[in-house]
Amino acid sequence: MSKRILYIIAILFLILIGLSSRKISMIPEETGDGLWAMALFCFLRFIFINQKLERIAIATLAISFVVEFSQLIRWDWLVAFRSTFIGHMLLGQGFVWWDLLAYIIGVLLAYLIARLLEVVRS
Repeated sequence: MSKRILYIIAILFLILIGLSSRKISMIPEETGDGLWAMALFCFLRFIFINQKLERIAIATLAISFVVEFSQLIRWDWLVAFRSTFIGHMLLGQGFVWWDLLAYIIGVLLAYLIARLLEVVRS
């Protein structure tokens, strides 16, 4: 199975778990943010399959932080987009400092898992 197919499967799996985590009250809300970052890592890896994992991790963290800080912006069109399901899933709503930690943990986990899987496959 190619690496790209594995990353697509991982993205779909992470989205499913992330959506499910919102329905289970025992799971902390930040878990979804970590899963979102992991899915973004997999998406970037899918696109840039030949880049070093470290670059993918740094890019994922940068995008995650930009998205989180963008939640402080209150432009009408952006607020309207965030109020849609897709907008809320992609860009979130409301800046929370703890989300930054969730992104770091999610990216670190995705990096470590990808590194392990790629070492095992070679």
